[in-house]
Amino acid sequence: MIIKIKNLRLRTIIGLQDWERHKRQDVLVYLEIESDDETAVVSDDINDSIDYKEIKHRIVDEVESTEFFLIERLAGFILEKVLAHPKVKRATVEIDKPHALRFADSVSVTLSRERK
Repeated sequence: MIIKIKNLRLRTIIGLQDWERHKRQDVLVYLEIESDDETAVVSDDINDSIDYKEIKHRIVDEVESTEFFLIERLAGFILEKVLAHPKVKRATVEIDKPHALRFADSVSVTLSRERK
């Protein structure tokens, strides 16, 4: 089973430039969460599933209260939070930083990890 969270909008301190260290910027998060457990497909019970709302709240709270220099680190940070859920087998996160480069809509980084 795959759960996707698309275009989660967060505001955080991110970047290397002086002005970036003082002003929160928007980032977009695309998250793909994989699980082998399909119990919820039959039971229709949230306790048998991955509560994606709880994962979203954890990501929002922790990202918006933390500072990052690189979007690569932000991607790793989010993956750590997602993989802490015991039913998550594998996750992929894409971080999109709008207007990071002149003449480009955005810059993004994609990172995947599997539970060890």
